Amino acid sequence: MSYPKTYRAWRRSITPYPLNVIQSTETLPDKLGADDVLIKIHAVSLNYRDHAILQEGGYPIPVEVGGVSGSDCAAEVVAIGSSVTKFAIGNHVAPTVDLLSLTGNERDENYVALGGNGPGTLREYAVFEEKVLVKLPTYLSWEEASTLPGVGTTVWNVLDQLRKPTEDTAALVQGTGGVSIMALLVCLAAGIKPIITSSSDAKIAKLKQLSPAVQGINYKTEDVKAQVLRLTSSKGVDFVLNNAGISSLPDDLAMIRKNGSIALVGFLDGFTAQFPPEVLLTVLLKACKIQGILAGSRVDLEEINAFLEEKKVDLAPIIDKVFSFEETPDAIQYLASGKHVGKIIVKVS
Repeated sequence: MSYPKTYRAWRRSITPYPLNVIQSTETLPDKLGADDVLIKIHAVSLNYRDHAILQEGGYPIPVEVGGVSGSDCAAEVVAIGSSVTKFAIGNHVAPTVDLLSLTGNERDENYVALGGNGPGTLREYAVFEEKVLVKLPTYLSWEEASTLPGVGTTVWNVLDQLRKPTEDTAALVQGTGGVSIMALLVCLAAGIKPIITSSSDAKIAKLKQLSPAVQGINYKTEDVKAQVLRLTSSKGVDFVLNNAGISSLPDDLAMIRKNGSIALVGFLDGFTAQFPPEVLLTVLLKACKIQGILAGSRVDLEEINAFLEEKKVDLAPIIDKVFSFEETPDAIQYLASGKHVGKIIVKVS
């Protein structure tokens, strides 16, 4: 398969804040390394992080100045190095979001995150080492498959302890963004009863159409804690997917069952909070697990891909809106508006 020497990408501007994204022209190497794979990117799935990085103080982790944005993609192999054995031209693939997280058992705190301190995916072509790539389910469209590297592995990591649910296993999912909707779908496929929160009755009604098992709570008009306890016969949920940040931990603890799990996956309410002293006692008495989730490893991506292949009749990522590559700035602005239910996609080619 032939490919051009140059291609287009969307790089972050330098200063001042708020930053924006600027289209640039990039150059491909004349020759691939022995372990390299050249991919043609067909679709990129946006995450809240892609907007937060552009805001002053919006993202607390150092990123590459002027780097290419985007972390999740679905791509096609167009050329391989001489030592590559796992992939062939035409394969559907994606790189793992953290290029240093291959098995999930790494103990080194260093990371190379796509679209952060590492190369981004909002580009037409990219070169990655064979070891960081994973084959994608081919029954999904490019747009659907592009949601899996970040959102899919995050949810798979979050639900690690709930993959063998009992009849009354329940999960509380905050919001209707990409991670939340994927968690909702995986819960339904795995037999976990999902309760989702939103400020929009219309969004809740739309999601209830997926299954009679979906329960919704409008956090603007209802007492979430009271409704969760009502819906679970006062037992509480086994799992909370926390998109807001640590400020909501006291409420999460009030709703979690003993030995439950609270996963911190977002920071919509910021990074600081003050807690009453009884919070620690509640954590101890409920013996619950509070875990920070930073996407997942290559192995996580392989495992959720296998899960999706098994459940493909019942489960496909929900796409809210697809933008063209030229409309990337508009896509990021739409992401910031919070109007979406599910994922926002940039169709690259």
